[in-house]
Amino acid sequence: MLILKNGNVKPVAGENFTGDILIDNGKIADLGTELEKSFPEAEIIDVSGCTVIPGIIDAHCHIGMWEDGIGVEGSDGNDPYKPVTPELRSIDGINPYDRSYGEACAAGITTVVTGPGSANVIGGQFTAMKTAGKDLDDMVIKFPLAMKAALGENPKRVFSGQKAFYTRMAVASLLRKALSDAKEYDEKIKAAGDDESKLPKTDHSLEALLPVIRRELPLKIHAHRIDDIMTAIRIAKEFNIRCTLDHFTEGYMYIDLIKDDIDALGAGIIVGPYMSGRSKIELRNASMEAPGILYKKGVKFAIMTDHPVIPVQYLPVCAAVAVREGLPEDAALEAITKNPAEIIGLGDRIGTIERGKDADIAVFSGDPFDFRSRCVLTLVNGKAAHSEL
Repeated sequence: MLILKNGNVKPVAGENFTGDILIDNGKIADLGTELEKSFPEAEIIDVSGCTVIPGIIDAHCHIGMWEDGIGVEGSDGNDPYKPVTPELRSIDGINPYDRSYGEACAAGITTVVTGPGSANVIGGQFTAMKTAGKDLDDMVIKFPLAMKAALGENPKRVFSGQKAFYTRMAVASLLRKALSDAKEYDEKIKAAGDDESKLPKTDHSLEALLPVIRRELPLKIHAHRIDDIMTAIRIAKEFNIRCTLDHFTEGYMYIDLIKDDIDALGAGIIVGPYMSGRSKIELRNASMEAPGILYKKGVKFAIMTDHPVIPVQYLPVCAAVAVREGLPEDAALEAITKNPAEIIGLGDRIGTIERGKDADIAVFSGDPFDFRSRCVLTLVNGKAAHSEL
């Protein structure tokens, strides 16, 4: 048992309070004051004067897929041997011992959603994992979490270089074909029933897409430009699939036009990265004001780093910049805790400080959005993954 004592707690669920958090068996067991009186056997860590928040969550990055400081030898995020590769599994490419996991912990980040890049029209399966643990199996929360797809410049650039295709029409067509093939494959399986002789020949690519077609797994769609965002919405509606719209760079400019469709789909919105240069035409309208605009329009969203585009440890800084540009502080905190947890379907375990949830907690020396504040303690599943106390 462990008690975090006398912290200024922002649970992102209920009212802020100054008091204690009891942790037992990796879970948040109780909240209150003077908890040591009821649990005298508990270890006590005094966090007086510190701000205590839920562990921070990055809902879209590539940590462990592009290893830090290595180069091509550690580049395992894109494999453009063909445009559609749903069978690729991020857990086979993640290096959980990459130094960036330690840097994430030192910044209060306790959960990351990582996987393939955006070279392919369909790139493979994403993983949700904790940033600390004895090995990858211990760190994984859910695999697969989502299936990656990409629209726009990236697949165009990669495969036009191979003279495979050149246009956005072709990208969308390939995505549609893959989903159509998976739907037909699923229908054949259902038609076969218990008669194994009637089952179609196993196709590993289509097997990987079955959970998408069956609405068990969302399609995680990379889309910057508004026309690509609208194509993503169109395809999601056509196939009645769950999806998240990732990057959403120009979405703030046309949110009145597309909000009803987003709400009808229940699409998750994951925005960013905003602290990088406009390195390609798709990013010409990138704006740090976007989170504040989306908030004012009633859109729930998460802020992401796209690590290594923005190093994962700067996710709190990304949120702080959004605050400077008009996003309320409470909304910014939700955008890196509660909202990503809910968008990735893990809100029952992480994202807020509540009884029964995973004891993923970040303790800051001051305001988490003050650049001068330090994360002095990070707990992952109730264990110290980083400590300066």
